[in-house]
Amino acid sequence: MDTISDFSGTTQTALLRDYLSLAAGSSAIQRVRAAGLAMWEVDGGRLLDVGSGNGEVARELSALLPEAEVTAVDHSADAVATASGLHDGSRVSYEVGDAYALPYPDGHFDGVRSERVLQHLAEPDRAVAEMARVLRPGGRLLLIDTEWQSFRVDGSPENFNEECLALLMEWQARARSVDSPPSGRTLRRRLVTAGLTDVRTEPVTLVFTDLAEAAPIMPIGAEMFAYVGMEDRAAGWLADLERAVADGTFLVTLTIWVAAGTR
Repeated sequence: MDTISDFSGTTQTALLRDYLSLAAGSSAIQRVRAAGLAMWEVDGGRLLDVGSGNGEVARELSALLPEAEVTAVDHSADAVATASGLHDGSRVSYEVGDAYALPYPDGHFDGVRSERVLQHLAEPDRAVAEMARVLRPGGRLLLIDTEWQSFRVDGSPENFNEECLALLMEWQARARSVDSPPSGRTLRRRLVTAGLTDVRTEPVTLVFTDLAEAAPIMPIGAEMFAYVGMEDRAAGWLADLERAVADGTFLVTLTIWVAAGTR
């Protein structure tokens, strides 16, 4: 069975492409990215987006800062091809590259960012050190990542939250989609360990009372469990979820962390 993505290789499944596209269009992710942009404090120059996926952030940066030179780098050749196919003529270049060995000289960029990437890496500190290496002195490094252990649901019946978290952790293990569920809250430590200064951190808590609004961000539907063969394991919880949605008591929260530091 294929996994949702091979973050250590060069493939990108259609499911991942669709997920990234839906998430990018959600107001929740747009709010997280706005918080990150405010903390990043870049005004142009050479900018690098590591783990750029479909490339929408790089294009948005180019539109916002038309004099900037934006590089979108991803380890997946499929992702780079998808992003290149969506190119809008802005000053963005799309390149294949490894977060552990970025193909750029020391101090090359004025600003580097990486969003929801470290959670997928076996050696996140190694990637942060590499991002710091290609950043010029005085440049800003922005990290954004999810803390999946903050994922909580509520509704009727009131006792189905604990089972939900257990199901999510099992799903992530089977899909091999997340190496570090608590990644978001580790960002400050990783920036400090990499030698960055003026480190600032902000949690952005997402709250949904509508399942359709939550779906682009949080994998809690029947299709997700079916993808990794967990239909039977999740059947009872999904029935409880449907009842909570039907009676209007459904609520789900998740925290995504934003952190930035100066080299």
